[in-house]
Amino acid sequence: MEVDGGEWTGNSRFLIVNYQDGGILDLMRFLLSANKENAHKFLHYSDGGTPVVAEELTRVHDDTTAGDHRWVIFVSVIVRKLIAIFGKPMEWFGYLLDFILNLLSLNGNFFGLFYNILHGKVVMPQRGSETFISAIGHLDGRIDLYRTETLTKEIGEPDFWQKDIQLGIGHRALMDLCMMASKLAYENAKVVQNVVNIHWKMHFVDFYNCWNDFEKEMSTQVFILCDKPKDANLIVISFRGTEPFDADDWITDFDYSWYEIPKLGKVHMGFLEALGLGSRAKVSTFHEQLFMNNQNFTKLENDATIAPSESSESSTMFSDSDAHSVSDQSPESDRPTDAGSKKFKLDMPERTAYYVVRSKLKRLLNEHKNAKFVVTGHSLGGALAILFPTILVLHEEMNVMERLLGIYTYGQPRIGNRQLGRFMEAHLEHPVPKYFRVVYSNDLVPRLPYDNKTFLFKHFGICQYYNSLYVEQNVDEEPNRNYFGLRFLIPLYLNAGWELIRSFTMGHIYGAEYEECWESVVLRVLGLFLPGISAHSPVDYVNSVRLGKERSTQMSSF
Repeated sequence: MEVDGGEWTGNSRFLIVNYQDGGILDLMRFLLSANKENAHKFLHYSDGGTPVVAEELTRVHDDTTAGDHRWVIFVSVIVRKLIAIFGKPMEWFGYLLDFILNLLSLNGNFFGLFYNILHGKVVMPQRGSETFISAIGHLDGRIDLYRTETLTKEIGEPDFWQKDIQLGIGHRALMDLCMMASKLAYENAKVVQNVVNIHWKMHFVDFYNCWNDFEKEMSTQVFILCDKPKDANLIVISFRGTEPFDADDWITDFDYSWYEIPKLGKVHMGFLEALGLGSRAKVSTFHEQLFMNNQNFTKLENDATIAPSESSESSTMFSDSDAHSVSDQSPESDRPTDAGSKKFKLDMPERTAYYVVRSKLKRLLNEHKNAKFVVTGHSLGGALAILFPTILVLHEEMNVMERLLGIYTYGQPRIGNRQLGRFMEAHLEHPVPKYFRVVYSNDLVPRLPYDNKTFLFKHFGICQYYNSLYVEQNVDEEPNRNYFGLRFLIPLYLNAGWELIRSFTMGHIYGAEYEECWESVVLRVLGLFLPGISAHSPVDYVNSVRLGKERSTQMSSF
């Protein structure tokens, strides 16, 4: 892996844990002896402009190559290698599974499909249509909101935003809207629009497919809604999370690479790439996006009309002669031909989520003078949901941040170090808390990336933790913070067994809407082998919000 084309920029500090260059034997040699030759295949590090690896790392970064810490790097690399090996089979299996699940659901499941085959009436799934549901959607088919009327009434009150109240537990309807929006983000644009407009009786604004420089494709997805089309009070931005069969998404979650932002702290490099804020292949691009704030884009974004949805062409209309600098990929033919040109078309095959969403959000806030906005996401989407306002603060978009109502994340991985957390807490804790990180039981993803003195990844904000009985408690850190603790091993598997048994009784105890489908039960069975995966399902996060009850005393680990 060549970093930055062999050039190292300014005073940038970063660590890239690379899994692609070295082989298994190289990795084993690195584990046994972190000499320069072995480490160079997996570690790329710059301490203020000077590239260093191996032994030098022990002096500049908390003994990274010490034996016990090499295990962390070893596990990260080996897991990502394995995921990459099975990447294509995972993708093919995902396509096949999506097709089968939709084929069954559109034809009335197994018996209905058999009947339709006999009578020549089989309904074939059409990917991208309003009836084509993702695997996540099949795991949890609920689409209606919880206490919708209560939420609509409250956010419509003139003094709602001025009330000195703590969001979260007291606003379970808002938590539910955010969780359902996080789950809905896994669907295609037509499904999202249909659910928002028809089932939620709200206003679908837009759906965006954006460039992810780590995955080298348009794989960062986000949609925006308002509570009503005119004079809206609430704007919701929902980022899509980790796709179950997308190897690159899982590789990002298991990545330990970071880029240090002066005054903010170390930030997960893969999540920055997912927002379109740089590329590890040319590290200087992080500096350009984060510190220069893409000035040419900023000049024109107040007048820009960002391309709407995946059904539209990947193009953008701008009213500024410098707009072509937004994308280095734009051809000369699409640039203005004279200085007096006011409007022109710009192809944006690499449009980025941060700038696209920021531009649209600014226009919505200008249009809806009384509105405040919420950012949300599940899994990887949760990481992007907290990182988005973090970059807004970095870029001193304080007029936008003043309109922030809250950030709700579900099963979110860590995005940076303690310094980053302290910086953002200063902006999100006063006058009332605005950031709520919801974690269910033994979910693996919130325990990633690894939290130790080498990598320094730390959670921050209020953790609303739910145990497997859906009992809620606000804690500083979820139990078993790195997941691999031996003393938690037996409880992990006991919990998985209990969750499987419970799946057969949920409908009887809580009502038909809580009855689990066969797809969810299959995932519970898989959870007997790797409990943290099944606990990441949106099913338990929706249940936690709707069934959760507070406990003031210390919770058990069960």
